[in-house]
Amino acid sequence: MTDVTNQASVTLLIVDDHPIVRDGLRSICETDPRLEVMGLASDGQEAYEMANALRPDVILMDLNMPKTGGLAAIKKLAERGCSSRILVLTTYETDHDVLPAIKAGATGYLLKDSPTQELIEAILATNRGEAVLSASVAARLSNQTRNGDGEVLSDREREVLTLVSRGQSNREAAASLFLSEATIKTHLLHIYTKLGVKDRAAAVRKGFELRMLTQEE
Repeated sequence: MTDVTNQASVTLLIVDDHPIVRDGLRSICETDPRLEVMGLASDGQEAYEMANALRPDVILMDLNMPKTGGLAAIKKLAERGCSSRILVLTTYETDHDVLPAIKAGATGYLLKDSPTQELIEAILATNRGEAVLSASVAARLSNQTRNGDGEVLSDREREVLTLVSRGQSNREAAASLFLSEATIKTHLLHIYTKLGVKDRAAAVRKGFELRMLTQEE
């Protein structure tokens, strides 16, 4: 068993409009010493404000909430350059819900009926920047990319992937696009998540397979 006594906890912000769900998620997370719940939010606007104030490592984000929904909050946090990684936790797995959340900047997408241990491992993986998708959501996303039913990557992400395909380092890509290296790294993490890959080489290969890149680029 791994000794976690000296490891820093992964800090969390839990966002859901149902108090019972929020409290239940907090109870689940607090059973694992690797996780620390910093706060609970009841809608997207409150999540945005608390994320800016608390700067958690991971945000567990519901999508369908009154007032400001989860998708709007994800977009606002991405626009602000929030460093927190977002794991969507919802009951919805339709194309209408999945792709917008991933495109907006969510690192992962998990369903609420997932087993407890799967949720905990998904939070830890999200904190590491790894792509986290439930099996059914991954299948939908894969079908979307194969069938060409819409752009998976944003225009900026395609620009970053193009520069990576030309062999540019994060620093060189940042200079080319007048961005920070941290921003380039964030875009790459989103690219890995959306394409279902774990490194630069695989992302470039998948980009060519999906015709997001061409040899002329």
